[in-house]
Amino acid sequence: MARRQGWNQETLDRLERFEQLAEIDEPTRVALRFAERMTRDSNAVDDELYAILRRHFDEGSIIELAAVIGTFNYFNRFNNVLQMEPTKPGQR
Repeated sequence: MARRQGWNQETLDRLERFEQLAEIDEPTRVALRFAERMTRDSNAVDDELYAILRRHFDEGSIIELAAVIGTFNYFNRFNNVLQMEPTKPGQR
């Protein structure tokens, strides 16, 4: 999906350091911060982060971001507990 948005492999390889990557714009950086915090400890998503999110996204978009992040967290945890390997493109 990121590649379809124009991200290259080098950026994806360095994504863990997204806060320092100049090629990532501020709205995307904030969305990634939201995803990281929600994934690591959803109770750590505080008013300060919501205020920053609201500078870049409307309420509907924030809800959509939370839904997507939560859904992927669910799938990852579900697959982890069942020790399922991710499907690679072209595999069934």
